[in-house]
Amino acid sequence: MPPSSDIATQPVEVLPDYLSRTYSWAYLDPRTVPWLDRSPVVSAILWGNAARLMRWAVAQFVPGETVLQAACVYGGFSPMLARRVGEQGRLTVLDVAPIQVDNVRRKLVGLPQAEARVADLTQRQDACFDAACCFFLLHEVPARERRLIVANLLAAVRPGGRVVFVDYHRASAWHPLRPLMGLVFRWLEPFAQSLLDTPIESLAEAASDFEWRKQTCFGGLYQLVVATRRQVSE
Repeated sequence: MPPSSDIATQPVEVLPDYLSRTYSWAYLDPRTVPWLDRSPVVSAILWGNAARLMRWAVAQFVPGETVLQAACVYGGFSPMLARRVGEQGRLTVLDVAPIQVDNVRRKLVGLPQAEARVADLTQRQDACFDAACCFFLLHEVPARERRLIVANLLAAVRPGGRVVFVDYHRASAWHPLRPLMGLVFRWLEPFAQSLLDTPIESLAEAASDFEWRKQTCFGGLYQLVVATRRQVSE
């Protein structure tokens, strides 16, 4: 069933400066958005691992759950997640960029259990979900905003609920792509470096209220972290 209180979103008057300054070409330009939102492009960016990583994340959810997706994702991730929760569940996608919300809404046509809205994830969301998903967002935001987003996602799930993070991780020293990814992070992803060696659980003051599980894949280049809120003791 839907969240107990429908999520209240505030209009975003101005896009975050870091987004406009750093990622305008990738997320705000109507000329590049359709091109980047093609599955072959998404797969190439993730070195052929896009489908694997999406399945890895989606498998953490079960049919019938209410799920918050933090930010839009290029490729087929949102429809895949919507199908996973099914008609008895609910998927709410929130993103600060109207162009991204419009884009994902087109992909969610025919999936009435899913909706997309404009909202700033650095602000607390007035709703409670069974689970939340953060797929390759944290490496694209500065440290301050990253902490706020993690805190707000943790606050958005009820006892027993989960927050699933999939993102970059420090690759093993032997990984042949490690030097190249260092250049990618330096020139295209300026906020990623600060995430690579930082445990996600260390970003949240409420970390002790959750049980944390971490896995890595592809030589450590990618990580999946699941935070499960502890049940309230009676």
